[in-house]
Amino acid sequence: MVKVEPHRFPGVFSVEDNERISLSTLSLVSGHSVYGEKTIKTGDCEYRLWSPRRSKLSAAISKGITEMPIQPGSRVLYLGAASGTTVSHVSDVVGSEGIVYAVEFSPRVARGLLSLAEVRDNIIPIVEDARHPERYTSIISGPIDVVYQDVAQPDQARILHENLKRFCSYGGWGMVAIKARSIDSTSSVDAVYSREIAVLEQAGLEITEVMKLDPLEKDHAMVICRMTEAVG
Repeated sequence: MVKVEPHRFPGVFSVEDNERISLSTLSLVSGHSVYGEKTIKTGDCEYRLWSPRRSKLSAAISKGITEMPIQPGSRVLYLGAASGTTVSHVSDVVGSEGIVYAVEFSPRVARGLLSLAEVRDNIIPIVEDARHPERYTSIISGPIDVVYQDVAQPDQARILHENLKRFCSYGGWGMVAIKARSIDSTSSVDAVYSREIAVLEQAGLEITEVMKLDPLEKDHAMVICRMTEAVG
């Protein structure tokens, strides 16, 4: 028997099936699979299983992060959207009252993202370089609540800060999946994490949580931060 219960984070659910518990989101578009994920139907609701090995955000939740800034109704700027695997779950979480501006640099990779946006009204795809937020300022309407960053670039912390500074106000949240080996292949992963965190702190951001994602995502850490009045 399948049992579905709300997770402690709004918009996220736990599905128990044959004694196995998985994270899931309530599908915003019932009957539409995004990347071949398993779905569970109970009554009129369809839940999409959210594998922690396919999504760094799911990995962070599975590992026990205490903050989840992305909630129903949130306005999210997602940097490094790729074809939209995690974006689709964020779309479920924020629901019809929220919006996800999804930025992906590669036109080829973004084809899947563009297709996803055709069936999900709360996703606005942006094929652009996250290192240059000024290029998509005109597309984003209103303040952003959360900037989520999953970009394989050596200056991840700077990219997050530049986008936070441009699109968020005091109290806005940042989430960055630090990819240690994309930044520095020779230093220890802990040293890389510390350097990126220092960049964020020097920019005036308050670090609220750091969660290493091993073994689900090797050499990755999720850093959650918040804007303060000192950010500039």
